[in-house]
Amino acid sequence: MSKAIDELRATIARLRAPDGCPWDIEQTHQSLVRCLIDEVSELIDTIDREDYPHMREELGDVLIQVVFHAQIASERGAFDLDAVAREVNEKLIRRHPHVFGEGAKLGDSAAVLVKWEEIKAQEKKNGPLQAGVFKEQPPRLPATMLAEAVWKQIEKKSLPVEGAVDTGRVGELAGGLDDAKLGRALFQLCAAARSLGLDAEGALRRESDRVMRAVEARVAATPAGCEV
Repeated sequence: MSKAIDELRATIARLRAPDGCPWDIEQTHQSLVRCLIDEVSELIDTIDREDYPHMREELGDVLIQVVFHAQIASERGAFDLDAVAREVNEKLIRRHPHVFGEGAKLGDSAAVLVKWEEIKAQEKKNGPLQAGVFKEQPPRLPATMLAEAVWKQIEKKSLPVEGAVDTGRVGELAGGLDDAKLGRALFQLCAAARSLGLDAEGALRRESDRVMRAVEARVAATPAGCEV
């Protein structure tokens, strides 16, 4: 790794040493989760504003979190920062055979995404079995991203949604929708929810969970060999 990364790693290790900073010594993977979410959120804000000076700073704050978690894991004998970098580098190379291997060259980004998903599917096939028809999502994924991911899986796998989702209404809403209209509608819904004391984030997450359960039930009830 670069000298700057090594220096950052040494600084974090020093802060975690017995005679280091009391706050840093007390931290655990669990206690740092909120810090990680906050730092990523601040980074996203600089990206949205294309604020490069502050983006560099916020990328550094996210990097602190990565190095901090790797340091804690290293102290437990689980893994270190080198292992993190090595594993993700190997994954990048493995998933880009059209660049690093013997794979055929791919002409555009759409073809790259198709190949990426094929390789991911093969990796999962060789790994732990996944329960259910939906791809597991990070538990702290924002509700809007969760809903998008659920619908993506429904479309991708042609899953049965009758009785779970009003597809006609989805089509109506999609008609003439653009970025500005979408943002306005979402804001108005969130504002209305707030005025009634409702939790928009929680409501959308619960609805996504309901859709997944309903679709899973439909798939489970489909006789083996029948198309769903």
